[in-house]
Amino acid sequence: LMKIEAVKAGFSEAIALDVSGNLSEGTGENLFAVKDDVVYTPPLSSSLLPGVTRATIMQFAKQAGHEVRETNLPREMVYVADELFFTGTAAEITPIRSVDKIQVANGKPGPVTLKFQKMFFDVVKNGNDKHNWLKFVYND
Repeated sequence: LMKIEAVKAGFSEAIALDVSGNLSEGTGENLFAVKDDVVYTPPLSSSLLPGVTRATIMQFAKQAGHEVRETNLPREMVYVADELFFTGTAAEITPIRSVDKIQVANGKPGPVTLKFQKMFFDVVKNGNDKHNWLKFVYND
């Protein structure tokens, strides 16, 4: 229903709030915010699914030297964040350029988001799997 309402209102995606009014997730994606080079994501207790891509990005962030904070994010974070992005199996790493028709930073994917996209695609498309995440399935 969230997605339908968002599309009817002229948006591409919706961001859910938890019962306390904090940011939770998209309709099929996990949510991340970057502020002052710190990577934020709502905690699993915030009514969201524990995404595999979410866990991957958290690991990439730490590997790249970013502080990662799993914490309740007030709704206002979408308006003050330097970067916002979704993660998910289908979404991969998708930059969020605006929320409520308000541009996020300069309206373009930020450097942290772009770094994580590069790291992610280096594994899934180029096979550079230093973490032994890829499992090949053979059809005999």
